[in-house]
Amino acid sequence: MNPHRQSRWFRLHTGAAPDPRFTLANERTFLAWIRTALALLAGGIAIEAFSSDLFSDSARLGLAVLLTTLAMIISVGAFFRWLRIEQAMRLDRPIPPPLQIPILSLAVAAVTLLFAVLLAS
Repeated sequence: MNPHRQSRWFRLHTGAAPDPRFTLANERTFLAWIRTALALLAGGIAIEAFSSDLFSDSARLGLAVLLTTLAMIISVGAFFRWLRIEQAMRLDRPIPPPLQIPILSLAVAAVTLLFAVLLAS
């Protein structure tokens, strides 16, 4: 895919190019979300691989699937957040609020509660 078509698909050809510092800050935030997704993925893999003596097979599989699914949601959300912010900066619009924060907060709280319940039983 040529770069001009890709730019058009992302709608980054409109507006003015933002200050590179802001673009790079947006990229660093994207990478932070990706690191979070990778940590959740690693947690899901670790639960599946190393917790057979702590949880039943179904509980272990459920926790692993929950964590890896959350990792996927966060990583996809990171891309769309990066894109929406880049577009907003180019069009001199307000930065949209992050949808990932409430999703991540509620999901981690739910996983923590589930861990506590499973460990207590």
